[in-house]
Formats: sequence, structure tokens, C-alpha cells
Amino acid sequence: MSSPPNTANTRPQSPAAICASALLEEGGSGFRFELDWRGGRAAAFVIRHQGRVHAYLNRCGHVPVELDWQPGEFFDPSRLYLVCATHGALYDPATGNCLGGRCDGRGLVVLPIEERDGHIYLIEEI
Repeated sequence: MSSPPNTANTRPQSPAAICASALLEEGGSGFRFELDWRGGRAAAFVIRHQGRVHAYLNRCGHVPVELDWQPGEFFDPSRLYLVCATHGALYDPATGNCLGGRCDGRGLVVLPIEERDGHIYLIEEI
């Protein structure tokens, strides 16, 4: 009789669905979710910008506080940048790069996702 395979360090068989694509409007509210990260749980979000979806840890590059000023609200009033509600740091929605403010060049942590079949999927465990 063989023992079960060791799956502790293997990738998941299928990606984890985050949300339906229809929930994300261009420059609109983001969708918050949690994931396993570095041995614990971490807040994250996905947004739509210039027709593409992007996902990041919900953590400012300056100090580890969540960005959204209301749940799911990550964009500044112009809808051009992601903004930290606590510090006013600005981030590029397409890359997560710091554009100004207290992030001092430290960008957001990008999460690997894909959009297909009407859903957005986290494609790797972090």
C-alpha cells in the first residue's frame, strides 16, 4: 500500500476564483478578498483599469495599512491613481508603482491573476 503524495509544497490543481468579472467596472470600486500570504492571512484587492484587471495586497508601501478610504474604494477622485487613504501616497493602477507621497518609491505587492470565462482567478499561491 502506497502512502498519499506529499502536497505541502505543490501548486494548486486549479486557480482560485476571486470574483466575477462583471463586479469590476473601469475605474470603479475594487473587490476586496483575503489570501494566505507568508504564513498568515492578508487583505488584497482587484480593480479594473484601462480595460485590464490588476490585483495587489491591500497594504500601503509606506506602512502596512489598508489603502481604501471606504471598503473597496481605492481610486483617487480623478479615477487615475490608487491612493492610500491614510498617507495620500499615489500608486499606478496598472503596475502598483509608487508615483508620489510617503511610499518613497515602495510600490504595492502585485498578485498574479488572470481573467477568463467571466471570472478573475488568483493563479498562484503566494
